[in-house]
Amino acid sequence: MKGGEISGAADHPNSFNSRQEREKAYESIERGTLLVPLERIVGSVGRYHDFDSRFRTHTRHIDERQQNIINALKKGKKLPPISLYQIKNDYYILDGHHRFRAAKELGHTEILSQILELLPSDNTLENKLYLEKISFRDKAGLTKCIELTELSQTKHLEWQIGEHRKALIQEKQQEITYEQAASDWYTTIYRPLNKIIANSDLVHSFPGRTVDDLYLYISVHQWEKGKKRQYGIGIDRLIPTDMEEFRVKMAQHKEQEYPEMKREITVFILFNIEGKYEQRIFDKLLALDEVREVHTVHGSIDMIAKVTLTRDLLASDAELLSQFIQSTIRQWKGVLSTQTLMPGMSRIKDVDRCHI
Repeated sequence: MKGGEISGAADHPNSFNSRQEREKAYESIERGTLLVPLERIVGSVGRYHDFDSRFRTHTRHIDERQQNIINALKKGKKLPPISLYQIKNDYYILDGHHRFRAAKELGHTEILSQILELLPSDNTLENKLYLEKISFRDKAGLTKCIELTELSQTKHLEWQIGEHRKALIQEKQQEITYEQAASDWYTTIYRPLNKIIANSDLVHSFPGRTVDDLYLYISVHQWEKGKKRQYGIGIDRLIPTDMEEFRVKMAQHKEQEYPEMKREITVFILFNIEGKYEQRIFDKLLALDEVREVHTVHGSIDMIAKVTLTRDLLASDAELLSQFIQSTIRQWKGVLSTQTLMPGMSRIKDVDRCHI
């Protein structure tokens, strides 16, 4: 290589040939005609020399053919789909480079494409997971994959679809195919629970896991195993232990109205404090977002704080409270001891109605 020139297809970062060899992707399957995000088209088959390592054209010059395609797209003319090879989540142009460039030039985000997928055969965990997820997707007739990070877990999703199919047959009194049941399961069961989990930001507490992993964990323990969990007993109020009951419950909500997978708890913390640190600790408590009220008192206790904490439904109250106290109050100099009171039955009196 000299002067920044590309010496050959195998050396180029977006070379289709090198990717195909690396993945051992030789077995093919027709995927039909679909809209493909332009950002997922990362390389070219045989035309690598027209693009740089980030798959941008080497020149901004627009030739006559290119301009004709741009003009046609501006007028809303329907053009034939481009031809792509797919390897996992990436796409490579076989035919249609000018149409691809025109779509990018006009700021389009997707392009109609005829796709031939080449399946990876290299014996890696990543490839095994990929083949398993697309096998489930294709069997169920879904358009999107469910992203799990452990092998041999789609059997639980198949169980859910099978149970849902039985319920639909009984409900509608007619034959329901597996694909029909899968489509309804995806819309009325999987998506609502997946959305609730995603909105909770619970996945951030599980590094390396996906929202779909948490969907699987929660749904299997709620609907399939029927066993008591170590954490998250409060989740039963949000997600019934009967899958079809959950479906009926979610049908009563629009997506933006799905209940949150969170719960607030209120606790009172009683302090014994070394006298000279009392004002400092009073101020530090008030500075915490979780603290709603602070009171100094006379008697065997020096100070009381009212604290409101928010937890997800897989955690326990004791776990959350312990974490809060250990990470804040127990680190402060001058705190001699603490006691925690968690209210049971509570009722707030309407003050205005008490006035004559």
